[in-house]
Amino acid sequence: MVDAPILLAEEQSDQRTGLGYAMVAIAATLFAVNGSVSKVVLSSGLSSLELTQIRNTCAALLFFSFLVLFARQRLRVGRRELAFLVAFGLIGVALVQWLYFVALEHLPVGVALLIEFTAPLFVAVFARFAYREHIRRRIWVAVALVLTGLGLVVEIWSGVAFDTVGVTAAFGGALALSAYLLMAERERRHRDAASLSFYGFLFATLLWAVVQPLWEFPWSTLDDRVSLQGNLSEYTAPVWALVAFIVLIGTMVTFTLLTGALRHISATKASIVASLEPVVATVIAWAWLGETLGTTQLIGGAIVIGGILLAQSAR
Repeated sequence: MVDAPILLAEEQSDQRTGLGYAMVAIAATLFAVNGSVSKVVLSSGLSSLELTQIRNTCAALLFFSFLVLFARQRLRVGRRELAFLVAFGLIGVALVQWLYFVALEHLPVGVALLIEFTAPLFVAVFARFAYREHIRRRIWVAVALVLTGLGLVVEIWSGVAFDTVGVTAAFGGALALSAYLLMAERERRHRDAASLSFYGFLFATLLWAVVQPLWEFPWSTLDDRVSLQGNLSEYTAPVWALVAFIVLIGTMVTFTLLTGALRHISATKASIVASLEPVVATVIAWAWLGETLGTTQLIGGAIVIGGILLAQSAR
């Protein structure tokens, strides 16, 4: 007979795992909506760098205010931890967002996210060769599927159907996202989601402040109104309201959910569920922005997602 404490522990473990999956699924859906909102904002005149800068700066200030009011002790940082947090902010936060916005400027939302979400494949490969985790041979089948699918998506036989800058930025974003998942998974053993997110956005903000001082930011653009484009082109919205959505919902809520989920499930499992994002984003971009993909590209996208899922099952 199985002891009651063991059954209780297993039930609690299942609940935590289920909570982790739910948190990532919600984050992926909100990230998908954020992609189309960001695409609209980038048409207002704000550059990818400027949108990244205001997103990071506002998120850092809001996270700091929350921690000061409700959890000031979580702001403490040890000397050994500081270097890690700096790297996390520069690579895992700043580069992920900037490269994503660059990709959005040059690619359809679905294609940009599809390429960026090859990150789970990189996570699995890194786990195999850096962490020496056992990964089945099917990982190489997954690699072949992903490469084949991406070839169909970008129509490589025609010399790449999409902008080279956008494709390069999306792949760079995939590598940065892999780093974010692995670094967040490691640090979540020692730090809560809110403070980890704060320090990530803080050091990202400092980087962009050096690259582009805040007094050079085009603040007047925030007062402009911009067309919502596509099937909503008859409507307009103030840029500041769309930016507020990106900061509050598309950044603070989503990053907190994603980072918090890593306390309940591994980076590998989180990246599997996060693969929902390019699927949901493609549907939203079609319904809202009128972006469409050809049959070959849709087939390629399905093959990529299949390869990603296979890669994760191999870990």
